[in-house]
Amino acid sequence: MARKSPIETAVFPVAGRGTRFLPATKASPKEMLPVVDKPLIQYAVEEALAAGARRLVFITGASKRAIEDHFDSDRELENMLQAQGKSELLKQLRGVLPSYATCIYIRQPAPLGLGHAVLCAAPAVGDQPFFVHLADDLIAADEPVLAQMAQVYATRRASVIGCETVPRRDTDKYGIVATHGKGDVLRIESIVEKPKPALAPSNLAVVGRYLLSPTIFNHLSRIGRGAGGEIQLTDGIARLLVEEAVYAYRFRGERYDCGNKLGYLEATVAFALAHPELGSAFRAHLQQIVKPKRAKRTSR
Repeated sequence: MARKSPIETAVFPVAGRGTRFLPATKASPKEMLPVVDKPLIQYAVEEALAAGARRLVFITGASKRAIEDHFDSDRELENMLQAQGKSELLKQLRGVLPSYATCIYIRQPAPLGLGHAVLCAAPAVGDQPFFVHLADDLIAADEPVLAQMAQVYATRRASVIGCETVPRRDTDKYGIVATHGKGDVLRIESIVEKPKPALAPSNLAVVGRYLLSPTIFNHLSRIGRGAGGEIQLTDGIARLLVEEAVYAYRFRGERYDCGNKLGYLEATVAFALAHPELGSAFRAHLQQIVKPKRAKRTSR
């Protein structure tokens, strides 16, 4: 069972259409794209469970039924595997979701942004702090990043946002924070959504991990639409900063941006190399295909 944690709820905004991966995502959610042998959303759920979450809230949209099916039981498939003596596969299938975890699915009625998706989770979250996990950001870490953030919360008792340094030229792709102090846990002074490099307060970027106070819901319900005509979570956090402390946390781990094709391929290679059964053979294959070809001898 997962460790004890004061954070029992994890929110997964999964309503996006994944247009960068069309046509692969035309009929299947981008969160169901596999990295080796598990879909992105399963990695996300496993990280949340390892951090102590027990209530899993999925904010869904059209064409997302596959996510619900993935975390539901499939008695017919289980019986078939049992009859075929495939006990290891059966064990893996039953381990997709532990018995102590509860799944809640809430439909986002319109694509109004990440802040709106988080706001949709308010009835399920209640008045307790909660995780927000974006499955696009797959992070390989010895200790799951949400578990790291829960430890920060245990000492600071305030919202915590996962951050990493990015090249200055890329600040217009992220929420960017200005912070006070030194170290891995920094109090945030300001936050801005996708600033141009010349206007960015730093190059410390927000990535897809949040541990938020329920006070955020009060601000998300009042801010209205921001950049791109959407309700931005960044804008809600900016309002939250005025009321209570929010910390940036430089997490330990390697992040792969699976929201784009190159990042997804990089993640697939990295996780395949680390796979306990496939890693050695896959490494040998890669070495073979990237081996420089010997120049052909020419006759004189």
